Amino acid sequence: MRSIHYLLFLTTLSPAYGAALLSRGARDATPTLSSAAEPTPTVPYASTTPNAVLWGPASSNSVPKPFRGKTGASVLGPDNTPIDLQNPDLFAPPSTDNGDVANSKWPFSMSHMRLQTGGWARQQNTEMFPVATSMAAVDMRLEAGAIRELHWHSTAEWAYVLKGTTQVTSVDQDGRNFIATVRPGDLWYFPPGIPHSLQATNESVEGSEFLLVFPDGAFSDDGTFLLTDWLAHVPAEVIRKNFGITNPDAFSRIPSKQLYIFPAAPPADDAEDVSDPQGTVPQPFFFPFSQMAPTKLEGGSVKIADSTVFDVATKIAVAEVEVEVGGMRWWHPTQDEWTFVLEGEARITIFAANSNARTFNFQAGDIGFIPASYGHYVENTGNGTLKYLEVFNSDRFQDISLNQWLALTPPALVKAHLGLDDETISLLKKVKPTVVGPPSSFK
Repeated sequence: MRSIHYLLFLTTLSPAYGAALLSRGARDATPTLSSAAEPTPTVPYASTTPNAVLWGPASSNSVPKPFRGKTGASVLGPDNTPIDLQNPDLFAPPSTDNGDVANSKWPFSMSHMRLQTGGWARQQNTEMFPVATSMAAVDMRLEAGAIRELHWHSTAEWAYVLKGTTQVTSVDQDGRNFIATVRPGDLWYFPPGIPHSLQATNESVEGSEFLLVFPDGAFSDDGTFLLTDWLAHVPAEVIRKNFGITNPDAFSRIPSKQLYIFPAAPPADDAEDVSDPQGTVPQPFFFPFSQMAPTKLEGGSVKIADSTVFDVATKIAVAEVEVEVGGMRWWHPTQDEWTFVLEGEARITIFAANSNARTFNFQAGDIGFIPASYGHYVENTGNGTLKYLEVFNSDRFQDISLNQWLALTPPALVKAHLGLDDETISLLKKVKPTVVGPPSSFK
């Protein structure tokens, strides 16, 4: 699919390894150096006290308490316990959290629903999620046959189909048309200013649902340019003049206000046969991401779609990541990362420099945002596979591996920083690793 430069860095933590970590108790460990005299530390060593997630959304601990080790105290006043259960690492933070990091989690369930005859839409932008300055999103649902009316945006539109099938249509600036049916797990992308429409087909009686991402954190779907809204605000004689129509009743049924989403008959089977004397668009606005074979890893899998395979998508790149139980992904990106959890549970600790770090918990339907260069990991904390999207405001997918960085740095420098011994350094991967297993002594 692509070179190993783009492969995922996953760490699989076995149950035995986790148990061994817990058996260490709360003591601080001093590194053992096998090939050099033990250095005199300039600061105390970091704690090795376990900081596991204390409970989960389905925990039997119906009344969680904000205790971590010997720190904390019970809540005496009113409290929203279901939210505490969903966010254990905010309610009882790991001892490694420190300082201040902007809120990096937004649940779509907290977004306002715009209900329409034929479907609904809800959005996330900087108005409710201020940290996400470079990307915004809309979750949209269409009943079978329902139409998201002909429209265009001043920014690009990227989409990932969650459920059902959707027919997309458009015409570019040279009069070339495009019609395609997009299925679950597939993508579409329309550059700024390209008019297009979206309609749920009748392949599923439930219609379709899709995730739209826009490379502008302040984007609002309420500011979309809609065909009906436009023509309702143009004098009728001007409309007739534009189309060369003299019949005064020809355009008498234009809606008085925007339709946005509205019910209709499902698209006809011959819709894709619309002929165009100018031809079709040279770069398809659709990519069959669902048909791409994932790169299988010991701890999960990854699929990547950016402009190297989806030519027209010059503003958005994506990785669809699956992490098995106990696995994790550890890295930092060179662009802002907008994350959407498709299934499972996860926690992410974000390091924002100058000793600032904070841990967040995620469930399906939650959005995360990690600013460019912020170090972080994504850990599967659930009992099933974690599946999520990493979306970037970029034409290329890029990452930097912590493992590879240390492996390609002179060993003496790594030892001076972290006190690692020769055996540990020898296990670091000079080629971007796909899997780093737990130490053999904990297997």
